[in-house]
Amino acid sequence: MKGVRTGYGLAYRVGFTPWEHYGRIEASTVEALLDREEADRPQPPGRALDLGCGRGQKTHELARRGWDAVGIDTAVHAIEESGRDAPSGARFVVGDVTALPTDLGTFDLFLDVGCFQHLDLAERTAMGRGVTALANPGATLLMLEFGATRLRSFVGGVTRAEIQAAFAGWDLLSAEPASTAGLGWPMSRTAPQWFRLGLAA
Repeated sequence: MKGVRTGYGLAYRVGFTPWEHYGRIEASTVEALLDREEADRPQPPGRALDLGCGRGQKTHELARRGWDAVGIDTAVHAIEESGRDAPSGARFVVGDVTALPTDLGTFDLFLDVGCFQHLDLAERTAMGRGVTALANPGATLLMLEFGATRLRSFVGGVTRAEIQAAFAGWDLLSAEPASTAGLGWPMSRTAPQWFRLGLAA
């Protein structure tokens, strides 16, 4: 994943971030998914970790909704810019999702929008182990990932089986197609899906 990390870091520095455009288009879907997560939780709903948060679009949204939200990413420039938006109360950390710091504390919700799909087998396993170590009983993981299409080597992608293997202690609760509106070619051909996983209480 080293090349991917370097590429994303450079992209943030030069301002080429098409995934943020897609994130704005998909905002209503994320809001609906978070509504579902919050429906049966107390208020405030708990702690949330945004994995591969970039400039914190989703992290800030989580904080605005009452979550004690933390975003983590290796892209230093993106993390530096994440705190320049409206003060939502979110906290940001430079760090690697494949080596999650234990001093982050534990979480009730994890959000991954397109991060896991770029990892190799060892990194996926490490991320799954790290997330599980930081998860409170009954925690939920929401993931938006490209499918494992023929374009996988170019744009990333994962299979349902690869997700389940990395998060072996979690139950796959749902897998739903995601919109491709706002995704340029070839990403629009990647069959993205929202996955929802749960850890037993």
